[in-house]
Amino acid sequence: MALDKNLAAAIAATRFGLGARPGQLERIAADPRGWLSSQITAAGADQPQPAPQSSQARLLEFRAFQRQRQQAKAAGDPKSDPVKMVAKLLRRETGGDFLARVGLATTTDADFRERWALFWCNHFTVSATKLQTATIVGPFEAEAIRPNVFGPFEHLLVASTSHPAMLLYLDQAQSIGPDSRAAMFLDRRGKRKAGLNENLAREAMELHTVGVGAGYTQADVTEFARALTGWSIGGLKAPDDIAGRFLFRPGAHEPGVRTIMGRRYPQGGMQQGLAVLKDLAASPHTAHHLGFEIARHFVADDPPPTLVAKLERTYLDTGGDLGDVARTLVAAPEAWQPAQRKFKTPYEFLVSSWRAASVSPQSLREVAPVLNGMGQRPFSAPSPKGWPEAGETWCAPDAVIKRVVWSEQLAARSMRGRDPNELAREALGARLTPLVAKTISRAETREEGLAILLMSPEFQRR
Repeated sequence: MALDKNLAAAIAATRFGLGARPGQLERIAADPRGWLSSQITAAGADQPQPAPQSSQARLLEFRAFQRQRQQAKAAGDPKSDPVKMVAKLLRRETGGDFLARVGLATTTDADFRERWALFWCNHFTVSATKLQTATIVGPFEAEAIRPNVFGPFEHLLVASTSHPAMLLYLDQAQSIGPDSRAAMFLDRRGKRKAGLNENLAREAMELHTVGVGAGYTQADVTEFARALTGWSIGGLKAPDDIAGRFLFRPGAHEPGVRTIMGRRYPQGGMQQGLAVLKDLAASPHTAHHLGFEIARHFVADDPPPTLVAKLERTYLDTGGDLGDVARTLVAAPEAWQPAQRKFKTPYEFLVSSWRAASVSPQSLREVAPVLNGMGQRPFSAPSPKGWPEAGETWCAPDAVIKRVVWSEQLAARSMRGRDPNELAREALGARLTPLVAKTISRAETREEGLAILLMSPEFQRR
């Protein structure tokens, strides 16, 4: 049975997009699926503006900051406060990057493209919970994720795995093969401080590609970690043209043949790790894992198996073409069921609220404290698993109360004499139920009417 075009428009804007802006539902109602498909472009996702500095520039700046801090400490400068210096650096760079991302999300008319990009940013999480990675989360998304979200998954996988932000976040940059030339040199001098680190290999298999159900062993993880030794960055003592860039260090690479998940990889330096990534990207296990994750994000915490199977099949048939996978998602009837089965994360709730009210935050002070209070600190997922998808994580009673308080505050600042009944129709379209419409119409003030809209079950879910 075909969906009513107005209901389809509401689903397109809220489930696939980031929430309707005034006038948007009317524009896309003629062809909701076409509106979504038109956003799938080989160029990838849009870049927030202003664009962040490159990751190398940020790391060079971080090097300068470290030197300044060391000099101040050596000089015993009482005016030098390292904590304040760090806070200033993070506010200017990390905060600015996040505010630009929010600005894009609240104003774009290609919000399916933005949601798709945000899914992959979370899939390949790099968190600001580490100081050295904090200022390069924005550049990581700009350089590794956004340009590759509609291309071959292998390209996205290699770009993210080899990016300095990922290498630093998962401690890969210091990983040294136990029998490498670098290890023997350090052992002779009694200076060895690092050895083999398995973090990146483990997360690349468990989270980024085949998933925990693929049947790999701890030995496979260790062998993959050995294959990745040498994947590093130019150190902060290196010349400016090398410092902060991806760098393969042959001397740190573990020599020898590797066997991973039954496949043999001959000795080949950097190519050994690339060959493993290529095979992981082509694995049927990866096709299933990604199909499940995409369906879970867009449709339901417990996604329809038939939808997962369709995404999986497209992935395998196209060699992991993510543009085709996105088109399969848009075309699948299972993704268009009227029932709203996803509870918005704090970020999704704030963005959709700003879009509904047709406002965009102008300062990080309007964003960061709110997200911190709701448990989704900007750029700071608690682990490499990224932010949780399950609605139960975000709908605890105290979290809902915080949403109520914020909704009232937003309404007080943004109504400007507008009609909340009209805003409700613009935001929810065919999903606006008679009960919610009546409750909004009976609100004592316009501001109360908007707050009721934002806290309605129809708005809280997608």
